[in-house]
Amino acid sequence: MSYTTGILCGICTVGIAATIAAADNHATTITIATVNNGDMMRMQGYTDHFTQETGIVVDWVTLEENILRQLITADITTNTGDFDIMTIGMYETPIWAANGWLIPLDDLSEGYDAADILPAMVDGLSYDGSLYAAPFYGESSMVMYRTDLMDAAGLVMPTAPTWDFIAEAAAAMTDREADINGICLRGKAGWGEGGALITAMSNSFGARWFDEDWNAQFDTQPWADTIHFFMKLMAESGPSTYATNGFNENLNLFNQGKCGIWIDATVAASFVTGAESTVADSAGFALAPDNGLGRRSNWLWAWALAIPASTDQEAAAKQFIEWATGTGYIELVAENEGWANVPPGARTSLYEHPEYQALPFAQMTMESILSADPKNATVEPSPYIGIQFAAIPEFASIASEVSQEFSAAYTGQQTVEDALAKAQILTTQAMTAAGY
Repeated sequence: MSYTTGILCGICTVGIAATIAAADNHATTITIATVNNGDMMRMQGYTDHFTQETGIVVDWVTLEENILRQLITADITTNTGDFDIMTIGMYETPIWAANGWLIPLDDLSEGYDAADILPAMVDGLSYDGSLYAAPFYGESSMVMYRTDLMDAAGLVMPTAPTWDFIAEAAAAMTDREADINGICLRGKAGWGEGGALITAMSNSFGARWFDEDWNAQFDTQPWADTIHFFMKLMAESGPSTYATNGFNENLNLFNQGKCGIWIDATVAASFVTGAESTVADSAGFALAPDNGLGRRSNWLWAWALAIPASTDQEAAAKQFIEWATGTGYIELVAENEGWANVPPGARTSLYEHPEYQALPFAQMTMESILSADPKNATVEPSPYIGIQFAAIPEFASIASEVSQEFSAAYTGQQTVEDALAKAQILTTQAMTAAGY
C-alpha cells in the first residue's frame, strides 16, 4: 500500500489508480506533497498529460496549508524520504537549501528558460546563487472588492487605498440582514495563514518583529495599534467566524457574495472572476492598503516545487518540475480553461502576452508584486529579510505560537495587551535560547 493511501487517507488527494498502474507496470512513480489551493488542485487534473508524455506516474498528497507545513518539515528534517517533490515557499527554500536538504535546480534544460522567471521569484527561491525551488505561481497581496457595493455606497476605491478608507468602505458595505460582510480578512492561527496577514498589515503601521539587535518588538505601540485596528475593523464589518477563517474560507465567502472587500493573495483574482464566483462581473482590484508611513501591507510569496535531497527519483522529479512550472503548462491551461486560469506571478513572458494583459487583474497583480520589497519591508530598520515572515530558522515555530496568542485575542479569550505581552515573552525566550 502506498504511503498516501495507508497513512493519510481521507485528508489527501491520491492517485490510487495511478499507484496501481505503477505497481503493475513497474513504472517510475514520484510522490508530491502539495497545498490544497485552487491552482494546485487544477494542476493535479492535468497530471495525466505529464504521465502520457513521460511514462512517469504521480502520487499526490494534498493537504491544508498548516498540516502540509508540519508534514513536510518533519519529513525534511528527519530525512525520511517519503516525498520526491515538496511544495514550499520563500521562507523554507533558502533555509533548507543552506542545510543541504534540497537539490539545486541549476541544470534544468535550456528549453525550460529559467531566465524567464520573474527576478523577485528567483531571489526568494535561491541560495548562494543557485535556484532551489521553481515557482509554480507567485503572488503578492491586494484588495479585491465588489464594485457594485462600492457604487451603492457612493464611494470610489482608490488605486492605492489607505486603511482608514478601507474601514470606511467596509462599514458602508456591511449589511447584516443581507448577510454581507463589509470585509473578510484572515484570522486563522498559523504563521502562513492569519499570521501572514497581520504581519504584512503591521508593517504598514510601523511595526516590526525585531529591532536591529534581534530584540522582540511586540511591546511597542505600532503592534498594539495594528491589532486593535484589525479587531475593531473585523468586529464592525467582518464575519463572526473571522478568527478561524483562512484563505479558502474567505475565498468561498467572497465568491458567494458575502464580502464587500477581501484583502488577500493576488492569485485569488482568477477565482473571484471565474465561473464559480457569483460576483465575477463586479470584482475590482487595488493595491494593498497603507497607513501613511511609506509601507504598503502587501506580501511576497511563491508556492514552488522543490526536490528533497532524500529522493531517489531526482531525474523524474526534475522532469515534473520542468513540466509543471514551464511555459508549456501555462499554454495547456490557457487552451483548456482560458488565460485567466493560468498560474500567475512566476514568468515575465506571461505579463507580456496580449491576452493575459487584457485581464482586469493582470496589471494590479504585477504592480503588487513589483512593489513588494522583502529587504526593506518595515518602517524602522530590521535585521531580517521577509515581509510576512523573517527568514530565520526559528521564525516558523515562534510565529505559530504568536499567531495562536493573537487568535485567542480575536475570540475574546484574552485581551490584546495580554496577547502582545505573551508574544513578547515567548519570542524573547526562543530567540535567547537560539543564541541571538
